Amino acid sequence: MIEMQGVYKQYPNGVLALNGIDVHIRQGEFVYVVGPSGAGKSSFIKMMYREEKPTKGTIMINGINLSKLRPSKVPLFRRNIGVVFQDFKLLPKLTVYENVAFALEVIEEHPRNIKRRVMEVLDLVKLKHKARFIPSELSGGEQQRVSIARSIVNFPKIMIADEPTGNLDPDSSWGIMDLFEEINNRGTTVVMATHNREIVNTIRNRVIAIENGRIVRDENRGDYGYDH
Repeated sequence: MIEMQGVYKQYPNGVLALNGIDVHIRQGEFVYVVGPSGAGKSSFIKMMYREEKPTKGTIMINGINLSKLRPSKVPLFRRNIGVVFQDFKLLPKLTVYENVAFALEVIEEHPRNIKRRVMEVLDLVKLKHKARFIPSELSGGEQQRVSIARSIVNFPKIMIADEPTGNLDPDSSWGIMDLFEEINNRGTTVVMATHNREIVNTIRNRVIAIENGRIVRDENRGDYGYDH
């Protein structure tokens, strides 16, 4: 499902963010990516949805070689990937329904399918009753649920999350994790970068630890393993 071989990423300022990454993530896995700030986690995550390209190495996602993917093909590739960010990235003037529907409108999905699928995912994230609210009328946890609904409305094979609970209180964080587990149980591969020790140590999944751009630990049912 996700394979990186000999991946290096050096930015124009000379920073070597990834330093020889080799990893294989199978379909249906739930993987935490952990490590200190500045370790290379975000670069690792961004490689998976072609926000960044490797300086050297090969990245295969769903059988597609991202190193050779033409820029014009990137939007099509991303249809099979859901991405969730720490800061939600909702459109502030659109309602909850419209924010989620937008993901289907841009790929010209039939209006009848849009309505059905949007209401399905809003039901899954328990926000059907707030379909007409705008983001500013929601709590942080609810906004993140909308963000997740938008990312899964196209039934992606892979969900990538970059610190999805970083701006949330503990109760909201656990609710979001329940959602990710539900999505994973339905067959979607989940890769999540996180600093949340309690979540990683409680909901045991595969843990990939990155330090100084290298994978230093890769364990099934691993723990967080850092004191900070």
